[in-house]
Amino acid sequence: MTAFPPGTVEAIVLVGGKGTRLRPLTLSAPKPMLPTAGVPFLTHLLSRIRAAGIGHVILGTSYQAEVFSEYFGDGAALGLELEYVVEEEPLGTGGAIGNVQHLLRGDTAMIFNGDILTGCDLTGLLGEHRRSAADVTLHLTTVDDPRAFGCVPTDADGRVTAFLEKDPNPVTDQINAGTYVFSRAVVESIPSGRPVSVERETFPGLLAGGARVAGYLDTSYWRDLGKPADFVAGSADLVRGIAPTEALPGPTGEALVLPGAKVADSAILTGGCTVGRDCEVEAGAVVDGSVLFDGVRVAAGASVRASIVGRDAVVGSGSVLDGVVVGDRVVLGSGIELLYGARIWPDVQLPDGSVRFSADS
Repeated sequence: MTAFPPGTVEAIVLVGGKGTRLRPLTLSAPKPMLPTAGVPFLTHLLSRIRAAGIGHVILGTSYQAEVFSEYFGDGAALGLELEYVVEEEPLGTGGAIGNVQHLLRGDTAMIFNGDILTGCDLTGLLGEHRRSAADVTLHLTTVDDPRAFGCVPTDADGRVTAFLEKDPNPVTDQINAGTYVFSRAVVESIPSGRPVSVERETFPGLLAGGARVAGYLDTSYWRDLGKPADFVAGSADLVRGIAPTEALPGPTGEALVLPGAKVADSAILTGGCTVGRDCEVEAGAVVDGSVLFDGVRVAAGASVRASIVGRDAVVGSGSVLDGVVVGDRVVLGSGIELLYGARIWPDVQLPDGSVRFSADS
């Protein structure tokens, strides 16, 4: 990915969602601000935007909007110029795009969903937009089972021919991957003051009106981080160098251990796990493909696999977590077993041996 000439394109990043699928973690922070491979996920996305040569970024915020500006400020520390627009009421993807149009300076905007981890070639996406003289260009990717997604068929020249709802017999494996290039005229055409869906209203309306909507097929890394399993996997892929970023706070490898963390010599860290600041992983403990937020203690002999453990939580000795979410400041006693999507809300305390998902042998 080569950088765009300065000032030729600007970015809109949509970060207004409540992240309900990641609760209880998103009770304390918006989804794009959750620690992901050592930094808030949005930092990884902004690093790729900067690497592409985009300097002006507008964040469309809503839920806990102040968290973004308090952390990133004016963006100077990232080499960016950041501006913020707050939605007072949820406006949907299209409405959120239209809501920031007054801050656009040029005639081309690249738009990102703030919870998508992607290796899309941004230069190639913009190049296709310009080659085809499109009004809108979508990043398209392919999935093994498109039945769970709306499909986006294209013709031989890459022109989008339809936007199809979920179907048990999809006509294509191409789906909308959540990164777009819009002409300013399209942004300004979005109705204001009400929710607007790009998939159900904006894009079909453009096709019906004869606008040129192009698809750019790029099947490099792509993952929606909205669900806990995908959040954990995406973080691990960043740590291992499988997913692209310019913001990893350390070398790629099997584990990312942040400053202040203490890891016993006999502990096992693997699978692209992240051990947050001031964490403690005691003797014989295993942390595999998981994310430990700052201040977590994993006691001796405990096992944490494919899980997210919130800030200042404790996992007791010999306890087993596999595919679960543990909220901030939770205290799990020894000998507890939590499996298969279990979620523990913040500040809960579970006594020794109080929960098991399988019988003792």
